[in-house]
Amino acid sequence: MILRRALLLSLLAPCALAIPASAQDWPTHTINVIVPLGAGSASDILARVVMEQVGKQLGQSAVVENRPGAGGTIGANMVAKAAPDGHTILVYGALASAHVNDLIPVASLGQQILVIIASPAKGYKTLGDLVAAAKAKPGALNYSSAGIGSASHMGAERLRASTGFEAQHIPFKGAAEAVTDVIAGRSDFSVQLPVTTLPLLKDGKLVALAVSAQKRSNMFPDVPTTIEAGLPPSSVYPFYSGVYLPAKTPQAIVDKLAAEIAKALQADEVKSRLAKLGVEPMPMTQPEFAKFTKDDIAANVALVKAAKIPTQ
Repeated sequence: MILRRALLLSLLAPCALAIPASAQDWPTHTINVIVPLGAGSASDILARVVMEQVGKQLGQSAVVENRPGAGGTIGANMVAKAAPDGHTILVYGALASAHVNDLIPVASLGQQILVIIASPAKGYKTLGDLVAAAKAKPGALNYSSAGIGSASHMGAERLRASTGFEAQHIPFKGAAEAVTDVIAGRSDFSVQLPVTTLPLLKDGKLVALAVSAQKRSNMFPDVPTTIEAGLPPSSVYPFYSGVYLPAKTPQAIVDKLAAEIAKALQADEVKSRLAKLGVEPMPMTQPEFAKFTKDDIAANVALVKAAKIPTQ
């Protein structure tokens, strides 16, 4: 009996040590940063820039692991099911409603504009040209995205809903594939982030028709906003990236991670690198970011219902 009890305690001991007793003990080993998108995506780059600095501050390695697929669901599910000990972190954009109770919003890493792009071969000079072409042949045009529920998908649907035109959606596993399809002329347009489009725009392989933003971007000073192009403010769909932890993670660890991220975002090297990517600060406290995330999910749910986007 005593031997059996000792054996049981020895088996349970590693489990007891897995979750830090307090925020002072965290982190005790490598932090796994899950990005549910491919390498080179906006969330991937932000995760590497910011979490590398966070790891330095904490004295532990922060290793980024890409788990793309299913519109981000695969990676998000991994983190949602992980031990709530602060050692598995999700870096992603807008959460799906299915994860609202499974993940804790910790901090924003910043926001970026979206760029409406097309191949020069299509002949569109302005956003108005694209809209006119789409309305002339309802449902004939198509657009590519980084996957169902991605920022490029939701941004295009926000654009489509604001103008009232129809277009077929072609989802891919990542932004690179979606942009390649536009260059090849198979997709009529796409709504993408600067990080995946800027070099190609400079080389003339793509044309920027408008940016989804309240004001013109320093990265694209000659490109009008969707509002300048005559669309309503509802056409604007900025992309943001955030950090999330599994539900039931101790609040002390949530608070400590939020504080370390805020500190990292103030580091000169991090600020410089993010500025070059067109990332604008989005300072919020942890409770403010949690509310922002909840409101954003509600807005996206409404958009999905209005656009009749399949959720399965």
